[in-house]
Amino acid sequence: MMFGRKQTKKAEAERARPQPRPRVRPLWRRSWFIPFIAAVIMGTAAGGGWWAITSGSAKQAYESARWSAISATASMGFRVKEVMVSGRQQTDRGTLIRALNVSRGAPILAFDINAAKSRLENLPWVRGSTIERMLPDTILISIVEREPLALWQKDGKLHLIDAEGEVILSDALENYADLMIVVGEGAEMHAAELLALLGTEPTLMQQVKAATWVGGRRWNLHLKGDIDVRLPEDDAQGAWARLATYHKNHKVLDKNVTVLDLRIPDRLIVKTGPKTSGQET
Repeated sequence: MMFGRKQTKKAEAERARPQPRPRVRPLWRRSWFIPFIAAVIMGTAAGGGWWAITSGSAKQAYESARWSAISATASMGFRVKEVMVSGRQQTDRGTLIRALNVSRGAPILAFDINAAKSRLENLPWVRGSTIERMLPDTILISIVEREPLALWQKDGKLHLIDAEGEVILSDALENYADLMIVVGEGAEMHAAELLALLGTEPTLMQQVKAATWVGGRRWNLHLKGDIDVRLPEDDAQGAWARLATYHKNHKVLDKNVTVLDLRIPDRLIVKTGPKTSGQET
């Protein structure tokens, strides 16, 4: 009997103990919620896309429903709290945020990713970007910046360019004074291949200060010591290697020369005289 009473009291104690409340998943974590909201916002739910192109009044109704849905998600916590950026080196953060046109507390589902991407990629340093929403409150930005290659001189003005010939900056170029200068219309589009060519002879490349694109077909190089080197239109790399061999064997760049003409295969034409750079087509 005593044993039975103890069991009864234990059962009563168990019933009296507060039971944990069942956990209820937040609405936005349910599997159907985000696809549904995205469909409403993007115009795919309930034929919204069709309404938008067949009836002006239906379009207004759709837009009203869309913004109501966005407002509802914002009240559930779908607001921008953080913008995370990777890949930024040269682009000013403030400039980047202004281009995104997003502010903390704004409804995250109202953020137009395509428009923001377009604005970002119009910034001088930005070559490409990806933008993602990490729900409920974070925007992820990854940018690829342009890499300075050379200074392009056109109509007497210098521009900083990348390997694709795109102008990055046209002012405040003091930090890039050590880059090679390429001169002339179209020089910017051929600068990368020129630097690749010159890089095949690294020691000789150190002598090059600038290069002029001549006649849309070949280069004149301007070396230290006020020496012009005229490369041919065809097999410029072979001519450059030939000059490296001449200099190694005969120290030709250390002599009193003003022009080294490599345009005739297997021959080096040397011009001596006063140190004034000439340009010849």
